[in-house]
Amino acid sequence: MLNILDVLKTMNSNQKVNYDKILKKMIDRWQVESKRPKILLHSCCAPCSTYTLEYLTDFADITIYFANSNIHPRSEYERRKIVQQQFVADFNAKTDSNVQFLAAPYEPNEFIRLVKKNHLEMEPEGGKRCASCFQMRLDIVARKASELNYDYFGSALTLSPKKDSQLINEIGIEIQQFFDTNYLPSDFKKNNGYKRSVEMCRDYNIYRQCYCGCLFAASQQRIDLKQIQKDASDFLKNKY
Repeated sequence: MLNILDVLKTMNSNQKVNYDKILKKMIDRWQVESKRPKILLHSCCAPCSTYTLEYLTDFADITIYFANSNIHPRSEYERRKIVQQQFVADFNAKTDSNVQFLAAPYEPNEFIRLVKKNHLEMEPEGGKRCASCFQMRLDIVARKASELNYDYFGSALTLSPKKDSQLINEIGIEIQQFFDTNYLPSDFKKNNGYKRSVEMCRDYNIYRQCYCGCLFAASQQRIDLKQIQKDASDFLKNKY
């Protein structure tokens, strides 16, 4: 399988990397070599996986990995996990795809411990706390991808215009070097990817949350977590 490090070696080290173009080059190589790789794709929520799956399933076998211990409260985590799993099922039924779904254990104390250990509680959204969160989750995905013999690991986080795709890709490339799997570069917001995701959320009637899930970011943004808890709990009661 084509390794992103091999692609980067051919580029001018001073130029900004276009990860969308690199992904397209990798896809072209898969098609020339008649290969259909297995990809373990981290997703933080159903909306981020919408266009991402629509784009990738033509070229690869995808498993969505819901690994998001940063989400608070637990009821909101459970809600997003169920919505993600339901979208995968609906997408498969509508497109005759075979996307798989896995969920990592929910360990919120690990995320809180990481933030407090590094004194990141007051970091602004998009700052060092987010970088640590990306690293924590991509590390979990790479470990699982290596364990289950996936060709690539990656993340749908790059679909969001609020997430730093350059940073996410740099972290993924660094993590790749410690595991027996390849990092899948991406910038899924390109090519009107985010716009398409909004359309798909409407078409599939997908819940779109109002905050990333992080307790600290929610507090800074004055998110009403009591209302979030109530809404999520009501959703779960109706589901079960």
